[in-house]
Amino acid sequence: MIRFLRPRQRPGWQILTPGLLLLCAFAVPGAMLLSGQGEPAFNRIDTTWQAYSFTLHSPFWDGVNTVLNWGGYVGMLVFHILLVVALLIWRRPMAAAFSAISGVTALAVTQLAKAVVGRERPEGAKVLTDTGSYPSGHVSATTAFLLVLALLIGWWWMKLLAVLGVLAMMVSRTYLSAHWLSDVIGGACLAAGVVLMLWWGFRDICIKENESAGGRTIWSSKASRRLPAAGRAE
Repeated sequence: MIRFLRPRQRPGWQILTPGLLLLCAFAVPGAMLLSGQGEPAFNRIDTTWQAYSFTLHSPFWDGVNTVLNWGGYVGMLVFHILLVVALLIWRRPMAAAFSAISGVTALAVTQLAKAVVGRERPEGAKVLTDTGSYPSGHVSATTAFLLVLALLIGWWWMKLLAVLGVLAMMVSRTYLSAHWLSDVIGGACLAAGVVLMLWWGFRDICIKENESAGGRTIWSSKASRRLPAAGRAE
């Protein structure tokens, strides 16, 4: 049985530096939008991408993006809860704490930023939206969940899936006219920065916890506990 969870030990600066840069990449456009009283500070890029998104509309992609609309927020919150529960069952409470705190913090900071920046959403949204366009809550929630998975699992294929999942959600939110391009970039940078900063503090204890658990999946851990018990019974 392969080790399903395999968080990697990396120098602190390799986590802290990207985390700070990503938070800056979120904060600088947010400050520009705030100083411009909520008007798009990147009007040409945002409107050009929005116009291109309109050319992609079709009944098929409308259906796909309706599913992504649910999965990117409510779905990600559900998946995050299931991940926390699974980690607790796998006897990794610190990894569960990292996952839960990452999800809650990314959500809280995103909603706070929406209220502070107060940017108007694009017109003609195909789905119901709340107030505040910057940053994208769907992209933030998706990024937080997939990055937590990528850090805890540690395998290259999970990193690839995380990147593809975030990109798909970014395209989906602009396709649905729920966000400007800069909104989805800001959401990804915010959530990724928050998760990396938290991982910087949690990584050592999560790695030790995973090693003490043998790096096993839940079914292999149960099997290993049953074998000694069966030997003593004989």
